[in-house]
Amino acid sequence: MTISIIPIRTEHVEGFHAALDIVARERRYLALTEAPPLESVRAFVEDCIAKGYTLFVAAANGRVVGGCDIIPFARSTQRHAGNLGLWLLPSYRGQGLGWRLLSAAVERARDSGLSRVELTVYDDNANAIALYHRVGFQHEGVKRNATLIDGAYKNLIMMAIADLDQWSAP
Repeated sequence: MTISIIPIRTEHVEGFHAALDIVARERRYLALTEAPPLESVRAFVEDCIAKGYTLFVAAANGRVVGGCDIIPFARSTQRHAGNLGLWLLPSYRGQGLGWRLLSAAVERARDSGLSRVELTVYDDNANAIALYHRVGFQHEGVKRNATLIDGAYKNLIMMAIADLDQWSAP
């Protein structure tokens, strides 16, 4: 099976939405517990494409199986930085796709003029934390009891690559 890492296109919207919903409903990795409505996702994707934002998908024989975005912050004092999101369908984890998506997205963000990329990750997501470290993210802090899912609080680790000019793909 061929799995390609490609910039998202409008024809990916339905597959992107469906796959994102599966991961969100796991209630373990994302701040979402379900995907936003399809039309909201369509508007988000179209906006990202129009503005040239970093949004890649992993496509297995044309089917969206993962995604990675880096969206610049809106405030004028923070436009040099973006927030990263990364997710994969369960059956595609552990195959190096997260690394491929993440590396492509960080390289694109750097080439588009961003100098900082940050993210938050649940402190019990050891695989993602290890991946982020491998790519060059550093711990910057912890937000304790930052989310509440199904009656349980979860801590978020804040991580960043603070200087993309010094970054190169591992």
